Amino acid sequence: MAKRAESSELLFEGSDWNFATLSIVHDAIQDIAIGEMELDIYPNQLEIISSEQMLDAYSSVGMPLMYQHWSFGKRFIYEDSLYRKGHRGLAYEIVINSNPCIAYLMEENTMAMQTLVIAHASFGHNHFFKNNYLFRQWTDAGAILGYMDFAKKYIAKCEERHGTEAVEAILDSAHALMDNGVFRYRRPPRLSSEKVRERARERLEYEEQTYSDLWRTLPSSADSRDPHEAERNASERKKALNLPEENLLYFIEKHSLILEPWQRELLRIVRIIAQYFYPQRQTKVMNEGCATYVHYTIINRLFDQGKISEGNMLELLSSHSNVVFQPGFDDPRFSGINPYALGFAMMQDIERICTQPTDEDRDWFPSMAGNRDPMGTLRDAWANHRDESFILQYLSPTVIRKFRLFRLSDMAADKFCEVSSIHDERGYAEIRSALARSYDVSARQPDIQVVDVDLLGDRRLRLKHTVNDGLLLEETSRNETLTHIRHLWGYEVGLSGVDGATGNVLYDHSTG
Repeated sequence: MAKRAESSELLFEGSDWNFATLSIVHDAIQDIAIGEMELDIYPNQLEIISSEQMLDAYSSVGMPLMYQHWSFGKRFIYEDSLYRKGHRGLAYEIVINSNPCIAYLMEENTMAMQTLVIAHASFGHNHFFKNNYLFRQWTDAGAILGYMDFAKKYIAKCEERHGTEAVEAILDSAHALMDNGVFRYRRPPRLSSEKVRERARERLEYEEQTYSDLWRTLPSSADSRDPHEAERNASERKKALNLPEENLLYFIEKHSLILEPWQRELLRIVRIIAQYFYPQRQTKVMNEGCATYVHYTIINRLFDQGKISEGNMLELLSSHSNVVFQPGFDDPRFSGINPYALGFAMMQDIERICTQPTDEDRDWFPSMAGNRDPMGTLRDAWANHRDESFILQYLSPTVIRKFRLFRLSDMAADKFCEVSSIHDERGYAEIRSALARSYDVSARQPDIQVVDVDLLGDRRLRLKHTVNDGLLLEETSRNETLTHIRHLWGYEVGLSGVDGATGNVLYDHSTG
C-alpha cells in the first residue's frame, strides 16, 4: 500500500489530463495487453472530440467520413435534444474497425476514464476486430476509410450533377433495404472469363458427341403446349440469375432495368456499408464482453503495480459497475439482457473454469476445465465464434444461476405462460439453446428472398417471405418497404408469405 501511494509510481494524479499523460498511459496499458495478455491489435490512433462531435458521430453511424443525408440530421437533433435535457448521457468513446484502429475519446472525460476507455476500445475492441473470423471474412479494416472518403465525394458529385432530391430518393429506398442488403454466407468465387469459355467449349463438344440425326425425324410439336416447358424455362431462368437471392440490394443493383450507372453505384455504397456493420450485429455480446474483460483485467493489473491511486481506482470500478449492471426483469430500467453484463460474466466464468473448476464444470466443459490457460482459451473463443455459437458452447450453469435465467413457453393460443425449463441438468441445456437462438441475427430478421423474375416477360419481381414461428410482417411497414423496392426495380413487385414448417401460403401481396 505504501508503495502504491508514492506519486513517482503513479501514471497520473487527479482528474485532469494532457496528451503527454495519455501517451504514458497508453504505453503502460500496451505493455500489459500485448506483453502479458498477448493481444494482437492494429496500430492505435486516439482522437479527442467534443460532446457535439460525439453526437454528430452518433447520427452518422459512428464513421469519421460519411456522406450527407437528411436522416443523419434528424437523428442528430433527436440525440442532441435528449442530451441537453439530461435524459440521456453520451458514450465515453466510439471505436472504428479500421487499420489503424481509431478511438474517439470525449474531452470531458477524466484521466481515469480516459485510461478505462483506452484499455476498453484501443485494446479490447481492437483485438476483437482484428482476430474474430467474421470481421476477417467480411471487412477490410485497411480499406474502409479510403472507401468512405470515395463514397462521400461520389455522392456529393451526384448531388451536384443530378440534384439533391434525386440522390436522396435513391438513398431513402436503399436505406430502407439495408437490413436485407447483406450476404449472410460466403458466395462462390466468380468464374474467370477463361473458365467460362472453357465450360462453353466442353458443353458444345458434349452436344456434338451425343447428337443423333434421328431427333430431326420426330414430328414437330407445339412446344408451347408442353406442360413441362414453363417449369423448365423457369428453372433455367433462376439458374442464370442465381436465384433464390437473399441480398435484395445486390440483386436490384445488378438486374434492375431502370437504374442508371450512378444509381447502381449508390446502391453498392449502401450495400457495402451494411455488410461492413453486419459482423457487429452478430457479435454484440462477445465484442463488448471481450472489451470489458480486457479493460477490467488491465486496470486491476495497473493498480496491483501501484500505477493507479486508490481514489482513481474507485472511480474506474464505479464506471465499470455501471457498465455491467443488469436490472431485474421487474425493474423499470429493464430493457433486456445487458450485452456488457452477459459477455463480461461469461468471460470471467471461462477464466474460473480454466483455473478453479468444480465437478459440474468438468462435466460440462471437459476440454477446458482446469487447463490453466484462461487467456489462450479466451483468445480462441474470441477468434472463432459469434454470439449464437459462443453462448451455445460456453454458457455455464453457474452463469445461468447468477442471472436467474429460466425458459418460458408462451404460445399465442394459450391463456397463460408456462415455465418450461428450470435449474436442472436438462433445463440448463434448454435455457442455453433458447438463449443462443435469440442471438441468431438470421432468426430475428425476416427471411425474404428473390425467388423469380422474368426479365424478358412481365419483369414482375417475386419475393418470398419464409414465416417462422407464425411471425408475420407488420402490414404498414411491409407495404412501405415494398414501395421502396418497386421504386428501385421499376416494375411490379409481389411478396408471398409461406409457412416455413408446412409450406402453406399465408398471404400474397403485390404493389399492383
